[in-house]
Amino acid sequence: MKVLVTGAAGFIGYHVARRLAGTKRCEVLGVDNLSDYYDVDLKRARLEQLAPLDKFRFIQADFAEADKFAALVAHFKPDYVVHLGAQPGVRYSLENPGAYTHSNLVGFASVLEACRRTRPKHLVYASSSSVYGAGATSPFREDADTDQPTSFYGATKKANELLAHSYARTHGLNVTGLRFFTVYGPWGRPDMAPTLFARALREGKPLKLFNDGKNLRDFTYVDDIVDGIVRALLYPPAKAPVPPARIFNLGHNRPVETLLFVKMLEQLIGRPAQIELLPPQTGDMLETCADLTRVQAALGYTPRVPLEEGLRRFVDWFKSYYKL
Repeated sequence: MKVLVTGAAGFIGYHVARRLAGTKRCEVLGVDNLSDYYDVDLKRARLEQLAPLDKFRFIQADFAEADKFAALVAHFKPDYVVHLGAQPGVRYSLENPGAYTHSNLVGFASVLEACRRTRPKHLVYASSSSVYGAGATSPFREDADTDQPTSFYGATKKANELLAHSYARTHGLNVTGLRFFTVYGPWGRPDMAPTLFARALREGKPLKLFNDGKNLRDFTYVDDIVDGIVRALLYPPAKAPVPPARIFNLGHNRPVETLLFVKMLEQLIGRPAQIELLPPQTGDMLETCADLTRVQAALGYTPRVPLEEGLRRFVDWFKSYYKL
């Protein structure tokens, strides 16, 4: 089968493309615009890992350029589409909302329209736990209030879910959105907490923890996220009488305080942290925790990698990649 993966040079996109292209069943076309939001060398290094796979091909392109992307999809004729490309980051959305409008709103509309024309069997896209915002209580259920996102990033992901719903209802697309919860692991983004914290520890620099380090995060290892994506991809929603735009949480269901997370990293890296405790930051959620009832019932999804093991794997990669 043929699978198109957007954001293939990104953190989760790389792992999904690697999993799919590593099987004999899939021909994978990766698409990424290689934006400079963070170190492009890291993105190219991920692509270098994918290049030897016979079933993987890569095209540098911006999926927000609607006509070009639609032509690319029409030429490849994918059986499945995994849309993981986006402008990430809660805090950066306060500084540069235009980047989120381009990638997460215009770009997502472009992906939906290309799929409407070419009709893949299933479109799976990345949403985020950030959609829950101020209106939800932990653990977050998919049917909870998502009308009060606390960041512009979260608002764009909520808009994605509404756009997907309209295309499922109006055009009969099979669409599934996956709300990711604090994904970490090897090849992670340098702007995310694990790499930021690990760098500060190695370099002996102050480590800023907002909300006095009491924020609770549902850290989820990337392999567990990939398992959920692949499971969702291969089981489109049933048409009855029109396909629903499904939403599933993908998390670990065991939130950990960021201060404890840092203490675990201290042990693995072997250096003490210089911790600077700060007040809560605008746009941050104080707690995230995924209710997995729905996704376990529908897809049999169960996270398997405990935080202790996942962090060890991350630190091993971190030391190797950054030559520490």
